[in-house]
Amino acid sequence: MIALVVDDDRVLADLIAFTLRREGFQVIQAHDGEAALRRWEADRPDVLILDVNLPKLDGFAVCRAIRAQDNTPILLLTVREEEDDIVHGLGLGADDYVLKPFSPRQLVARVQAVLRRAGSQSTPAIRQVGALSLDSSRREAQLADGEAIALTPLENRLLDYLMLNANHILTAEDIINHVWGAEGGDRDALRQLVRRLRAKIEPDPANPIYIETISGLGYGLIAKN
Repeated sequence: MIALVVDDDRVLADLIAFTLRREGFQVIQAHDGEAALRRWEADRPDVLILDVNLPKLDGFAVCRAIRAQDNTPILLLTVREEEDDIVHGLGLGADDYVLKPFSPRQLVARVQAVLRRAGSQSTPAIRQVGALSLDSSRREAQLADGEAIALTPLENRLLDYLMLNANHILTAEDIINHVWGAEGGDRDALRQLVRRLRAKIEPDPANPIYIETISGLGYGLIAKN
């Protein structure tokens, strides 16, 4: 189950992402309205947590654009308390509206509620890229017909993010932000995590064929049949 979190407050976005990951969601992020539409179009998330006050395009414009094409559940976040704004957001097709500040438990409950109303379930699906599969709910990877490979929580997050963006280069900063979020992380920690994951999924970790290092940029997962 993929959640797209859109907020220009990166600290809050990381906190929301961390909270949702603990509940089994796979989380992607955007920090302005135009980027939100691009991520929605590319990844088609199962639910959208969308701040109203965004640069480039505000949350109302993003909601309007998505509703013209799809019924993805949308939960709006805002500090605004005027009734007209709430009515406007719901009138554009938002499924719910949460005022900041809010508790993590409240947010999760609201997300689960809009998914139930939409007929969705919050159990993450098995992700498949070429011969490599990942059951993130069980933290298990598998290559072709091989045995299940147990992963740590951080390895699981890293592999899931790489698979979600297969055949694309991800910067080290983006990966650190996604994997560690509000917990923090750095490039050395990422290098060590990549090394441990390669040791588990690569036939020859010294000559990786799945997780590629792009010098000066970051990493990418190559889809292998």
